[in-house]
Amino acid sequence: MSKLRVDIWSDIACPWCYIGKRHLEQALGTFAHKDDVEIVWRAFELDPSAPRTVDRPVDFVERIARKYGTQPAQAQIMVDRVVSSGAKAGLELRFDRIVPGNTFDAHRLLHLAHERGKQDALKERMMRGYLTEGQAISDPEVLARLATEVGLDEQDVRAVLTSDRYAPEVRQDEALARELGISGVPFFVLAGRLGVSGAQPADVLLGALDRAWADHAPKLEPFAEGATCGPDGCD
Repeated sequence: MSKLRVDIWSDIACPWCYIGKRHLEQALGTFAHKDDVEIVWRAFELDPSAPRTVDRPVDFVERIARKYGTQPAQAQIMVDRVVSSGAKAGLELRFDRIVPGNTFDAHRLLHLAHERGKQDALKERMMRGYLTEGQAISDPEVLARLATEVGLDEQDVRAVLTSDRYAPEVRQDEALARELGISGVPFFVLAGRLGVSGAQPADVLLGALDRAWADHAPKLEPFAEGATCGPDGCD
């Protein structure tokens, strides 16, 4: 049997996407056919209008309060929930360090990394950089450093960052997300037909992997829905 392909729409700036990545890795750790699974990361921008020049942390709780029109105390509860979920998945989410910024160039580099067989490594490094270390993910120098850390050629990386290479591929990912009705991430599509929305627990993702491996459904079917991040914020 050919490899089971798992396409994942996500954004580097999405904490639930990082948690969902860990849950998928946990599921794959017990999946009988894990060596026959191909992971492909697809672009989804939570905020395409985000600036490219922010270089300092923001008060994330205040930012969430403004976005949802709620009080800071309620916003803090929302942030604490995500931090707690991240900790359970083995992640240290540091919202006090986050430097918001545009992720379009990061997604372009992820397409380069896919061609070089290093996409998952770069996705991990970018997420850790943004959500744990407070790296300015829209800064070309930061992006170049993170990409070379996972083994991408610096000349290739800078050639992408100083051009519009892979911009059509990113837009194609986003257009396909709209066609599929994806409005929040992470969103997993297994074998091109089975959809899983949100940072589902590892056992749910394992069930989806088992079903996708065994079944041959004729079209995309909803399997489960959970917490996501969308253009208007995170659940």
